[in-house]
Amino acid sequence: MAKVESELILPSTKVSSADYTNAAVIDIEPSESLPVPKCNGNFYKRNASDVVAIARAAFRSYKTKSVEFRRQQLKNLLRMFDENAKDMEDALKKDLGRHRQEASTLDVEYGRNEILKALMHLDEWTKPETPSKPLVNTLDKIRIYSDPYGVVLIISSWNFPINLVFTPLAGAIAGGNCVIIKPSELAEATAQLIAGLVPKYLDKECYQVYLGDATETAELLKERFDYIFFTGSTTVARIVHAAANKYLTPVTLELGGKSPVFIDKSADMEISVRRILWGKCSNAGQVCIAPDYILCTKEVQENFVSIATKVLKEWYGDDAQSSPDYCRIISDRHYNRLMNFLKDKRNIVIGGKSDAASRFIEPTILVDVNPNDPIMQEEVFGPILPIVTIENPYEAINFINAREKPLVIYVFTKKKATKDLFASNTSSGGLSINETLFHFSVDTLPFGGVGFSGMGAYHGKNSFDTFVHKKGTFDRDFATVTEKSTSFRYPPYSEIKTSFINGVMRPRKAIVPYKYIKPFLIFCLGIIFVIIVQLIYCHVSDKHFF
Repeated sequence: MAKVESELILPSTKVSSADYTNAAVIDIEPSESLPVPKCNGNFYKRNASDVVAIARAAFRSYKTKSVEFRRQQLKNLLRMFDENAKDMEDALKKDLGRHRQEASTLDVEYGRNEILKALMHLDEWTKPETPSKPLVNTLDKIRIYSDPYGVVLIISSWNFPINLVFTPLAGAIAGGNCVIIKPSELAEATAQLIAGLVPKYLDKECYQVYLGDATETAELLKERFDYIFFTGSTTVARIVHAAANKYLTPVTLELGGKSPVFIDKSADMEISVRRILWGKCSNAGQVCIAPDYILCTKEVQENFVSIATKVLKEWYGDDAQSSPDYCRIISDRHYNRLMNFLKDKRNIVIGGKSDAASRFIEPTILVDVNPNDPIMQEEVFGPILPIVTIENPYEAINFINAREKPLVIYVFTKKKATKDLFASNTSSGGLSINETLFHFSVDTLPFGGVGFSGMGAYHGKNSFDTFVHKKGTFDRDFATVTEKSTSFRYPPYSEIKTSFINGVMRPRKAIVPYKYIKPFLIFCLGIIFVIIVQLIYCHVSDKHFF
């Protein structure tokens, strides 16, 4: 643990050991002190143990339990976006060659909007929930409290390095947690910017940035966290999950996979091609929910290619490399991986040009792709779109179901029966009909994968729920009527008692839903009150009630 240089006085908590690994018992004593390691300006360059120790001590100080503290931190975070949006866009340009429109709409503004959403609903989200209760618990108080997990680790990916840090961070702050932020080292300019901005706007002990590559991340994962939120590849997710298992730490894994697109001939092809290509070409295809491959008939394939040729020329001109609207591949390693898919040029009908020096790969479409080809064995994560031909939607569904569950399935059709067919007979993180990427922006939809495409979900209220433990509470008074009504549980036991208890506990469908009972009782009491007042009035004035 970091050297203790200051103390925070707590009213009621004594932690007997500084080593959280062995801290199983907390003694409650008045006016005890808790050591807090002191932060300095270079706090995010400390070793992993020091960073986590600072956050652990800050969480034990209980300051993040205050809803007002959380609100102020979210306001500070929002101000950070307002004052530094241009710097964020510039960093994204350096890392990914991203145009301002993509940088703003897909990265910066999305993160900002998640913060706004958390601020708008903070009181509502943090308020204890009152669930329905069975008849046997009519006299009891039932509540669900949203408790923060504690010290949370957020490991972000490089492809949307602003969005994928601050969207989960907003939920973690709203939930009352302390957070260690690990940006991706591949988006170096953005990571350095985040490391510089966060301590200027947020509490330096509760929210820390930890920079480094795979070695530093491995050191960080040796520490004990209360929750881990990871965005990245399935390969690294296995490492993260294994590290979390040591302490049974709950995790959210936001991964990817091969998200298929099915198109039938009923779809509006002009619109469909534009929407699919936009989803594929945004950020040069480096999007976890980018269309990975297309399933369609030969007829639809020919129509798609014909329209795609015109659309890509309209968007990027004759030379996509000179277009200011087209991104670059993040690193040489990823560039070389993608180029391996283009070694066999027989299937290329559009694109195929590249430039290693600038890590440019032209939007490329492959036709008549064999399911056993290398490009169909892993997530593409780049601007290459293979087309596999099938005969009908049933064959497409069988093709999808024979593989790992994708993060999203895209279906382009006007037929309700086909939409229902995919909704009922496939399993994926999400299902998007006649559009790509946009489902990510709907904060009332949970966003997450299933199986190899991830576990857990976030966005909007789901982000808050991800970073809190739902603690059920049961509160019963000592009133005589309460005790008498539950005394059948005590010995000596009998058949009559058993029958009575089983009968009372048996679930029954309420004649009036529970949420309406209280208003109904208030209404009835109101009527009774009016009748009593009328009776008193009639008695005093010697008038008849009717």
